[in-house]
Amino acid sequence: MINRIKISDLKEHTGKEVSIAGWVDVRRDHGKLIFIDLRDASGKVQMVILPNHAEAGAVATKLRPEWVIKVTGLVNKRPDKMISPEQENGDIEIEVTGIEILSEAKELPFDTGAELNFDTYLDHLPLTLRGDKPRAIFRVQAQIIKSFRDFLTAEGFTEIQAPKLIGDDAEGGANSFNVEYFGHTAHLAQSPQLYKQIMVGIFEKVFAAGNVYRAEKHSTTRHLNEYTSLDLEMGFITDHTDVMNMENKLLAKIMADLKINCAKEFALLKAEIPDVPEKIPVMKLREAQEIMKKETGEDSTSEPDLEPQHERWLCEYAKKKFNSDFIFISHFPISKRPFYTYEDENDLGYAKGFDLLFRGVEITTGAQRIHSYDSLVASMEKKSLKPESFSYYLQAFKYGIPPHGGLGLGLERLTAKLLGIENVKEATLFPRDLNRIDVLLSK
Repeated sequence: MINRIKISDLKEHTGKEVSIAGWVDVRRDHGKLIFIDLRDASGKVQMVILPNHAEAGAVATKLRPEWVIKVTGLVNKRPDKMISPEQENGDIEIEVTGIEILSEAKELPFDTGAELNFDTYLDHLPLTLRGDKPRAIFRVQAQIIKSFRDFLTAEGFTEIQAPKLIGDDAEGGANSFNVEYFGHTAHLAQSPQLYKQIMVGIFEKVFAAGNVYRAEKHSTTRHLNEYTSLDLEMGFITDHTDVMNMENKLLAKIMADLKINCAKEFALLKAEIPDVPEKIPVMKLREAQEIMKKETGEDSTSEPDLEPQHERWLCEYAKKKFNSDFIFISHFPISKRPFYTYEDENDLGYAKGFDLLFRGVEITTGAQRIHSYDSLVASMEKKSLKPESFSYYLQAFKYGIPPHGGLGLGLERLTAKLLGIENVKEATLFPRDLNRIDVLLSK
């Protein structure tokens, strides 16, 4: 019995008999010859069934796209005139000696490679995700989350698993999903924020990668009701700039790894991996608003936040002015930030916090957090929150927490902007939004 070989490793077995298995991508009949492109998780290869292998040929005539088969055959070098340098495994070909059908596929609802409208694509994700483009998108996403973990582990962070069912949402706001919990009302977590802070009291530096939930009635190209948040929290910081510097290094690591491991995927998607500056440019919100007012004539200086068009403009400005695809915007009004955000004692009314903008959209929110128990209670009361509702969380501060801060990075938004994808749902494996939870809710 011959052990199965991954298609990506076939070149190492040139001239030898191998066993491979996967999905039929395409079958082409050329008279006495039948060509099949076979796909597995590692790649694709062209196979040929010659007339002298009649039994294999008889099976091959039955095959259709997405049938799952096991193949034995010889790995042959293609003749020079048949080499396709631009094609994956374009210099080899499998001469098929045997085919075993492992699973048949029903007739497909549309032709392989057909242009689909987005709802049709989403309605058929168990099938459409098999395409080259989606597979490339989610290989890139897998590398991002791997690099996130590798970098922070090397920096002395400990990974934690924060609960998704909570008694109160992290922001104290209204945009949480309510869940019946044994006669009580629980919520789906909007972030792991409170648990990250508690864990700073145990491990000093922690990170989490997991799904979070926002009950916001959006139906836009940039919002999701469930997304993956890459979170970190670090103790014994001087201020929020320590968190920004950590993210700067984290992003440099992610981009370096993508260049090494995902060059093929970026080439397929015609996307460019950005260079991360040694120091990402920073400006306060008020500075950014003044620049926009001067350059565009639009006065947003009284606004507490950035509108999507402002984020796009500032990214264009950062690219022209600093040759950076990234820009930090800091010092948003403290009144518009969560209760745990630290106010800048040298710039009262403004937070020691930041958003990171990348290619026209905000991908990160971060800040220094309040670490004084009394100050935290006072901040809650100022925002009309009841400290007794947060008594579990407040224990950490009652018994001593160092100065700390952290951030949350949206995995799907980062993936989408890296790959030039217009709708974040295309960078989400099984997206949830106002109208969709695997099927259209309106059906």
